[in-house]
Order: sequence, then structure tokens, then C-alpha cells
Amino acid sequence: MASASRDGRPGRDDRSGRNGKGRKPAGKGAAGRSGGAPTGKGGAARGGQGTRKVHRKGARPDVAKGQARLNNSRPARHQVPVVEGDGATYVADGMRLQKILAAAGVASRRGAEELIAAGRVEVDGQIVVEQGLRIDPNTAIIKVDGARVVVDETKQYLALNKPKGWHSTMSDEFGRPCIGDIVSERVMSGQRLFHVGRLDADTEGLILLTNDGELAHRLMHPSFEVPKTYLATVRGEVGRGLGHRLKDGVELDDGSVSVDSYTQMEKYQGESLVRLTLHEGRKHVVRRMMEAVGHPVIRLVRTDIGAVHLGTQRPGSLRVLDSKEIGALYKAVGL
Repeated sequence: MASASRDGRPGRDDRSGRNGKGRKPAGKGAAGRSGGAPTGKGGAARGGQGTRKVHRKGARPDVAKGQARLNNSRPARHQVPVVEGDGATYVADGMRLQKILAAAGVASRRGAEELIAAGRVEVDGQIVVEQGLRIDPNTAIIKVDGARVVVDETKQYLALNKPKGWHSTMSDEFGRPCIGDIVSERVMSGQRLFHVGRLDADTEGLILLTNDGELAHRLMHPSFEVPKTYLATVRGEVGRGLGHRLKDGVELDDGSVSVDSYTQMEKYQGESLVRLTLHEGRKHVVRRMMEAVGHPVIRLVRTDIGAVHLGTQRPGSLRVLDSKEIGALYKAVGL
């Protein structure tokens, strides 16, 4: 099995590094942080000894989770490629294996690390179980659970204006309209898309679709606090002090929630239009928050996700994000 240190250098090959009782202890030839160039496939990097970096602040990938994790990869069309050589080849300026798997939509980067640790990932005919192996995604044959996956798929970044009444799923078992219906032709042509987060059926507006697994994972993860902006038509004429109250925090049954910014837009015949920006992703959080302050939501539209704006996009329509929008999303989540 190919092994690799956290800096991507291969370690001692299992086939030559075992004794009668298991893996042979690493000696002076083992890869270390001060090591030089690798000796070859599965070989050790030369150099002084050194301490390998601790994985993710001391936490190792959970093998049990990796064994149970769903494999979301889309199989490649050609499942029986010719594999040259005798195993995974380390490429000094290549991409880390877990990053390639995340980009292919197999799982988040953390999930890909768990799949690797569980022994479910194969590179050029060889199972890889250690993290950080750098390979060439254009030439390596990568398989998960024995099925070759697409690793050179062109990235797709789309903005959808979800209409009211449509569900945030790629398919619906009850036959209700869903966003999968809108992108069905793209999916049928071979594109693998998934939605970034959800909007409830009664909420309209911006939702992103992509095949970039790592970006999608980070956009949905609460730790990155990507702001989202909504226009809410609410019942009643809101008072001047509502903005301060929402910024200070409103207590809900699952904890306090506050807005990052608030603007009162209009008042008309017992209704008010307000704009709210928050980074919370809890279910129905805007509706529950406005209900708690005595102004139930009549209509809710999401207009912004980070630097991506809905603008004048028609309901039910798709548009491709431009390079500035994609770059801003990457910057927002630290990629």
C-alpha cells in the first residue's frame, strides 16, 4: 500500500516494510519533514528523521465513519482502463488525493480522508490508506469501492432562482416540482450537479448548484459563516427598534439567533418589507425569528449568497457564475 506523510511525500512501501509481526518501524529512511526527494514509487524520502505533522489538530480520520460513509462519486464511462506501472506514483507538484476526490464530488475533503483511511480508495491499482499522497489527476486511475471515478470533470457553478412551491431536491418521490426538474437536461447529458443548501418550498430565490464538492461543503458549513441576504414581506408595520432587537439576538427553541444587518424598506397597508442578512443556516430560521418578534413572514426571497446576487434573474432560470463570483466564493471559505 502506498503511504504518504502529511506533506505528500510517500513513506515506506508495505510490500517491503513488513516483518513477521506487522509493519516494520520507520528508520532513517522514513519520510520526514526534513526529507529530500522521494526515491520512487512507494519508496521513502531521503533525509533526516523528523516528526510527522499531526493530522487536523490531533484528530485522525475516523476509519469507522469512512467504512460507513456513502460514496457519492459518479462512475467514469470506461471502467477497465489500462494501468501501467506497479502502483501509485508520487508527483512532487501534484494534487493531494483527498482534494481530488472532493473536487470530483465523491465527498467533502474530510469525508474523502475517511474513505482513504478505511481502505476504499485505489490509485493505479494500489490501495492507498495514508493521507496526503500527491498525484497527477490527469493521468492517475482512481477508484472508490472498485469503481473508477471521474476526476477531470469540468467544474460547473450555477445560480438558480428557485420559484415558490418548488422543492430543494434533485428528485421528489411524491412527484412534486423540484430543482432537479430544472437541471434535468444537464444531468441527462452527464453533468453531476448538487444543490448547495436548501430553501423551503414556500421560499423563493437564490440557490447555487455545482459539482465542486469541496466548495459546496464549505459554503454549507456553519464555521465559515457565509452571509445570506433575504427580502421578507411581513405582517404588521415594523417599529424603529426592531433592527436593534434582531441584532441583539432573538431566543428560539434551538438557541439564540441574530442578524448581521437589517434595513426597513417599505410599509404598506398593514405589511412591511425588510431586508435581513445573517449567516445562520438553521431550518426556517428567518421565518421563526420574525414570528418570534411578532411579524410573521408572508413572502420570503433569498437575494444574495456571499458575493453572488440574484439581481433581475427570472424565477426558474439558471445562469453560470462568472469568474469574479466564483473567486469571491472561494475566498469566503478559505480556498
